[in-house]
Amino acid sequence: MSVQGRKERERAERERLILATAREIAEQQGWDAVTTRRLAERIEYSQPVLYSHFRGKREIIGAVALEGATELAVALRAAVGAADEPRDRVVALARAYLGFAARSPAVYDAMFQLDGGLAFAREDTPEPLKDAFAALLENLGDVAGDGVEPGLFTELFWAGLHGLATLTRAGRLPPELAERRTQLLVDRLAVL
Repeated sequence: MSVQGRKERERAERERLILATAREIAEQQGWDAVTTRRLAERIEYSQPVLYSHFRGKREIIGAVALEGATELAVALRAAVGAADEPRDRVVALARAYLGFAARSPAVYDAMFQLDGGLAFAREDTPEPLKDAFAALLENLGDVAGDGVEPGLFTELFWAGLHGLATLTRAGRLPPELAERRTQLLVDRLAVL
């Protein structure tokens, strides 16, 4: 093993540690509690070492968002893998999306609420974000309806899921009706 290879591996491990620690703090205490000073103390490296990986909190949020997008895409594809019928796939997709948002609220916020410096719906959108959208599109294109552009339908369905996720988490919607809302969204939007 070369010295350069070892240094690259150590750098990648440090970066994973920084992101894992940022996620842990954010999930426990919120993103306001994630500071470079606190991260440096928790990972037992100096702030300059942390800055050699990320220019600041915004870049850390962006990196967490990209990790989250990858995880969301995997969760969406796994959820629909067991469903045979189009309606079952759409319901599984909706449940997986809402479940991800509920289980990982800080990661979800990094993806969709906070400024991580990432481009959405543009040429320079990072691949993990495109892939998360593709995981929705792959399963919604067939239920968009005649004459409806699948990408546009996917955006609308995603917006509905995002609204449910954020309003439920904020306590604006009664949690006991969550499943009925999911069913209604699928029933009204997806042509099955």
